[in-house]
This record gives sequence, structure tokens and C-alpha cells, in this order.
Amino acid sequence: MQFNLADAAGLNLFTAYGDDYVTVNHRQYQASLIVLPDRIITDWPPSGFEALSQAHFEVILEFKPEIVLLGTGATLRFPHPSLTQALIRMQVGLEVMDTAAACRTYNILVTEGRKVAAALILGG
Repeated sequence: MQFNLADAAGLNLFTAYGDDYVTVNHRQYQASLIVLPDRIITDWPPSGFEALSQAHFEVILEFKPEIVLLGTGATLRFPHPSLTQALIRMQVGLEVMDTAAACRTYNILVTEGRKVAAALILGG
């Protein structure tokens, strides 16, 4: 699906997504990544939902988001609560959704000026 977006002054925005990819600012990605308003982390390691670990969520905290959108692929799947304890301790909100919903929600939140991180599991 393609997005038609107004220019958002240098912010990272999802411009398209599909079953096995996302496109940020017209550049396509096919491996798990973290998208923040001002940077893209392309070496986020989970290769699939089953590979998620507590350490993967701890990495996200380095960027000090107020909310994390976890995109779990085409299907909504919830991580075990023990994996997300670091986010809870730091009072960072977590919303789990399929990747398409995470892309749409991220675009809305980032254009509102929110400190949001989209952590997307791709390729698995």
C-alpha cells in the first residue's frame, strides 16, 4: 500500500508497506528495523517474532521514546510480558499491532510531534 503524505520537514515517514517490506521516505527495507522520527536503525537483530528477546527491547530504550509501536508482521502477535519489562520499568508505552497498522499509527504520531519508535519485525 502506498501513502500520499504531505512533506513533514525532515521526519522519517512510512511511504509504503507490503507483506515483506516497508518503505521509509521512498527507500525500501526488508529486514527488521527501528524507525524513529530522526533516524533509522537497520541492524535491529530479530529475524522473526520467535527470535524476540528482552535485549531487543532494551536497545529501543537508548533512543528515549515515549511510545513503542511493535509491528509483528502480517499477524498480530503479543510478546511474553517478561520480554518487555525494561519498557515498563522506564514507563515507556508499548502498542503491539500488525506491521501495516504500526506504519499508519507511526505516521500519525510522528506528525503530531510525539517521540515514537516503530520496531518492525520483517523477514521472518
